[in-house]
Amino acid sequence: MASLPDSSQTLTPEAPSAKSATASTPDPAPEKVADATASVDEKSFVVASLTDSSQVFPPEVTMAEPAPDAALPAVTTIEINEECLVAEICIDRYLWALYQRTPKVDIIKVHEQRKVSVKKKGKTVTVTKSFTKLVDEDFTWKDPKAAEKAGMPMMDYVIGGMDRSFKLKLFHTLHAAEQAGLSPGITSAFRDDYRQSIASGLKAATDRSYHGGSFRGGYGRGLAADVVSVKGGTRAQRWISTESLWKWIDEHGKEFGIGRPYLDRDPPHVAPIDGKEYASRRGPKAQHAESQVKKRTRLAARDDHSVRRTHSAHRRKADMRVAAQVRR
Repeated sequence: MASLPDSSQTLTPEAPSAKSATASTPDPAPEKVADATASVDEKSFVVASLTDSSQVFPPEVTMAEPAPDAALPAVTTIEINEECLVAEICIDRYLWALYQRTPKVDIIKVHEQRKVSVKKKGKTVTVTKSFTKLVDEDFTWKDPKAAEKAGMPMMDYVIGGMDRSFKLKLFHTLHAAEQAGLSPGITSAFRDDYRQSIASGLKAATDRSYHGGSFRGGYGRGLAADVVSVKGGTRAQRWISTESLWKWIDEHGKEFGIGRPYLDRDPPHVAPIDGKEYASRRGPKAQHAESQVKKRTRLAARDDHSVRRTHSAHRRKADMRVAAQVRR
């Protein structure tokens, strides 16, 4: 059984999670894990050639200075021993493997100003106009920078910072998605206040991120992760497989306690369905409020249709009276 590729992480006796060591340092002897009857070696992963692949982007987006979209080899499935399902260290390593194989690339908007010539009142004048373009942003450096600032190994920061119960739910969800052939990957997991402050795009306030902001409890209380699929040889194929992954999570995630609170507003973001974030966005109260808004919209549309229909009837009668007077 092949072992997990070296991720510069090894176990230390005093910690329940994996700690980093240099790549040349051999793994220490495995310890017994609580609630498990086999050693860590007996619960090791079968991981075959994790393959790097480009992040997903909608195929219709026009990118400024796009990187070459070379075909990539197929991503192989990460298999695990069934006995490993109860071992926290195995869960951490599995999620870490998904994180490692996922490129950290995003699309961001860049605003710039250019001087252009335009015609005004028959004369050519030079004016300054603002332009927005979409560019690739590689944010691979952000988690290592945050881990360094926190004085922690990468795996302990990114994976260890998540809430234990959430990690278990995320593990079962993504493992099931893997078995369904969707090749899930993780682009972001735990984020402290500093990591949140350097995040780009749609995001919460620095200390209020459910990824692990201090207002939410900080380290060990991260209740969010961003997931995509790394399956596909081209950008368009990876986008399609990622949409399939999100759809699969919408259909099956609740079986494992995981959902997408924001849907299309922040599609990669997943959270526990019994958490405050999901309840505030997709819970019964939120869904009731949403249904009430839809109901009011339907009633308004119906009333507007009734008004238009009544108005049209009055106009037809008026036209008939005018036509009768003309005939007279």
